[in-house]
Amino acid sequence: MTNHLHGLDLTIIFLYAALLIAMGLFYRRRNKTSRQFMIAGGRIPTWAAGLAIMSTYVSSISYIATPGKAYDDNWHPLIFALAIFPVAWFTNRYAIPYYRKARLISVYGFLEQTMGGWARFYASLAFLLYTIGRVAVILYLTGLLFTSFVAWPIEAVILVTGLITLFYCLLGGMEAVIWTDVVQSVIMIGGLAYAATALGVQVCSGPAPLIGKALAASKFGLGEWRLSLSSRTVWVMLIYGVSENLRNLLADQNYVQKYSIVATEKQARQSVWIGMLIYLPMTAVFLFIGTALYAFYAPGAHPLAAHVTKGDQVFPYYIATQMPAGLKGLVVTAILAAAMSTISSGLNCSATVLLLDFVKRHIRPQMGDRASLRFLQAMTLLAGLLGTGFALLMIRARSTLDVWWQISGTFGGGILGLFLLGLLGWRLSAWRGIAAIGVSIAVMVWGTFARGLPAGWSWAECRIDPILVGVLGTAAMLLAALALGLTQSKPRHDRRS
Repeated sequence: MTNHLHGLDLTIIFLYAALLIAMGLFYRRRNKTSRQFMIAGGRIPTWAAGLAIMSTYVSSISYIATPGKAYDDNWHPLIFALAIFPVAWFTNRYAIPYYRKARLISVYGFLEQTMGGWARFYASLAFLLYTIGRVAVILYLTGLLFTSFVAWPIEAVILVTGLITLFYCLLGGMEAVIWTDVVQSVIMIGGLAYAATALGVQVCSGPAPLIGKALAASKFGLGEWRLSLSSRTVWVMLIYGVSENLRNLLADQNYVQKYSIVATEKQARQSVWIGMLIYLPMTAVFLFIGTALYAFYAPGAHPLAAHVTKGDQVFPYYIATQMPAGLKGLVVTAILAAAMSTISSGLNCSATVLLLDFVKRHIRPQMGDRASLRFLQAMTLLAGLLGTGFALLMIRARSTLDVWWQISGTFGGGILGLFLLGLLGWRLSAWRGIAAIGVSIAVMVWGTFARGLPAGWSWAECRIDPILVGVLGTAAMLLAALALGLTQSKPRHDRRS
């Protein structure tokens, strides 16, 4: 089979793009207030909110990286998904009731109520920097993937993907984001189900099923159980899963803003469970695809092209060379849908944070609703253009991609620690908080870059698995706060936004 998309595949992709544009135009008529733009008037059904939360977890990178991990290693990413459940319980039990009672739209208002204005400013700025970078990375990687199927310039793919997403997000606000997420979730699940079924039939049928090769190589394992933090053991993945999921569900505006799009606290709690109960089996299917690909391309089975040298390249290669016309277009559309759902949420949430945490907090507290709506639209446009622009820059500086993911971790330095302290009712003065955050960032920089040092500097090398750098930052922030004389106080409720 050719690795090019056929006319039917392109037709499916173009119809999908046309549907998104039509949905943006449709929801424009209902997007008349700033509240409607930010939280869809609080009238989204619970099941749709749950799908939106799930689609925020699943990006186009999930379609490539998760099967790639299973192909290269084993099923240890499943531990990350399983760690969501105690975190979801904690979020539903403690965080959502507080957020809903305080009527928070921007989650960083919580930090001002509990820690002070300095914490809100730092966390919201870190979120904006991280989100713009994440949008750029997803657009760049999506363009890189798409150009393996069509002879289009990567610049054109990035521009078209970014501008279509920006169009419906700008016109329709959060309501367009949520309902396109619903459509995109159906496409994502459908494409994933087809790919898993097709591969499953190929490797599990016949007198000597190829899946036996994966079983013999222990590809279904979860990793080593030894007590070590220097490699990807079960304990490392468990610690990382709890920490990262706490950061997502407690402190990431992309998730927390969706707690306000439903009418009641009960619906918000239910939407989290819906999202998580869909995300877990999706993760398992992603991992099965990676394991099945290992069996399918095992020595003596199907040949793998010489240029495919790592797990991240195998699923795109399978899509390009093994899937028939039409179904290939469906799976490529599913990958585009995963990218667009993540990007659209980031654009809307960035505009929300700029309005509530900066303009209404520091510049124009009494800004009227019409002016607020215009500002939200302008900032959505700005965020979209910045993300697309940085994605285009990555084409000429591809070596910076891995460095970006390392540096981006510093933007979140201490944020989870601040939220945990806030939920416990503790308070930091500005200078102590800034100092603690500085310690957190310094520790994460050390954990990221102090690797492979010369022999004379081996004593300063960080030997903890790189995936735990964020956990190191959180722990350092908490310890530094305590060492600087943290004193307990009751949360303030003087500002709500």
